[in-house]
Amino acid sequence: MPRTSSAVKLPPLSEIIANNQLSAQKTLGQHFLLDLNLTDRIARSAGNLADATVIEVGPGPGGLTRSLLKTETNSVIVIERDPRCINALAPLKEIYPNRLVIIEGDALKLDLSAIGSKPRHVVANLPYNVGTALLIRWLGQVESFSSLTLMFQREVADRIVANPGTKSYGRLSVLCNWLCNTDLLFGIPARAFTPPPKVDSALVKLTPYQTLPCEADQEALEEITRAAFGQRRKMMRSALRQLDVDANTLLTEAEILPTRRAEELTIEEFGALAKGLNRLRRAS
Repeated sequence: MPRTSSAVKLPPLSEIIANNQLSAQKTLGQHFLLDLNLTDRIARSAGNLADATVIEVGPGPGGLTRSLLKTETNSVIVIERDPRCINALAPLKEIYPNRLVIIEGDALKLDLSAIGSKPRHVVANLPYNVGTALLIRWLGQVESFSSLTLMFQREVADRIVANPGTKSYGRLSVLCNWLCNTDLLFGIPARAFTPPPKVDSALVKLTPYQTLPCEADQEALEEITRAAFGQRRKMMRSALRQLDVDANTLLTEAEILPTRRAEELTIEEFGALAKGLNRLRRAS
């Protein structure tokens, strides 16, 4: 059974928003989810949260927070930089004083791997303007998380789960799928948000691999993919020319035809290029 601390009924989210003058701020990338049936679905999609630490970034008025607190999670830690939203979460804190932790701060400046204890899950409707930056930051410490269940703009979600040879396949696809199993769970129309954004959204779940599909240095992999997809229409021999090693030698050692393009390469092939990049630099 969900761990409730009180039988006190929470005020409706619409009342919370009105009382705290919570008009969404564009500069903070805010788009609130007020449909509790939908937030319950997101919480369920995160999987088994029993006795886990759940971290939510950008809770806003607390719709998803309510749904997460209804699960068997050990604690819900929310990170919010908007003081108005901190005040709006006060009724939840009164009902769940021991399970809800509120941190006022910028998630881009916080080390989530040092917050709470394992198993650690991140579940969030991310602010649109920093969603990708947050994800890349968390990928750098992915071993600290059991799962990441995150809301993105649909275009970003498609890039995260994209396969080689598809239009959406790019640098983010390679980095995410090298470290995690990725799954696009379901789409959410713009009208579900307040205020509605200009684009639809989608929920993506990333589950870190216990064993990576290929061994590679993450920094080198990021450098290779940045060069390759930065000029994705060019052949690899031209796209990789900006690196400080000979592109043809790098491609030959990785057994990749120099006439291929970035969107055609598998994650394993990018891993081979990353290893080759470090090997050639050591040899020079």
